[in-house]
Amino acid sequence: MLTFMEEIVLLALDDKTGKFFDLPPLALDQALAGAALLELAFQSRIDTDLTHLTLVSEKPTGDKMLDPLLAQIVAATDKKDAKYWVGVFSADGEKLREAALAKLVTRGVLKKQEKKILWVIPGRRYPMINDQEEREVRKRIEAVIVEGEVPNPRDVVLISLASACQLLLTVFSDAELLKYSARVAEVSKMDLIGRAVSKSVAEVQEAVMRAVLYSV
Repeated sequence: MLTFMEEIVLLALDDKTGKFFDLPPLALDQALAGAALLELAFQSRIDTDLTHLTLVSEKPTGDKMLDPLLAQIVAATDKKDAKYWVGVFSADGEKLREAALAKLVTRGVLKKQEKKILWVIPGRRYPMINDQEEREVRKRIEAVIVEGEVPNPRDVVLISLASACQLLLTVFSDAELLKYSARVAEVSKMDLIGRAVSKSVAEVQEAVMRAVLYSV
């Protein structure tokens, strides 16, 4: 089974170019941070409510990407909410992206391709080798949003995170998203960490817009 981080990365990658789609500033990093928190929650290391994120177990997961994040939560001297930890973890968003990409390469889903642009500037792409996992991720989203299937907890998380960072645009057209906007909102509200990610993304976008306006 793919992790939430791997699923988000698959949705964010353009199959044709092997590069990430253009997304709102820091949106992908924040979605991956939320995905990491949710992996910890599903592995019974943390729990969260509307105001606090609570440590449930200090036991390492054995995952090289998750355990350093868990250690930060363990070391915290007071309780923080999910939005706080999304901000902290997204600061290392590049590491989360690279770790998720490395896992997908190991699984044989992607291949790592090094190229030089204009023979000088190093570039890296991740073309798809096996699109079965990506098709299954998209199929799950479509079943819940279009066909109205009752989502399981993992589907709720995936849709909530994808909605927060505008990755549903890689699954649906603008017209389809408008048509199913009520259903997307309904499902997204079921997950507290996904809501925290959505709020963080919105705040970053607002800050960027303010900076642009004041610079004119």
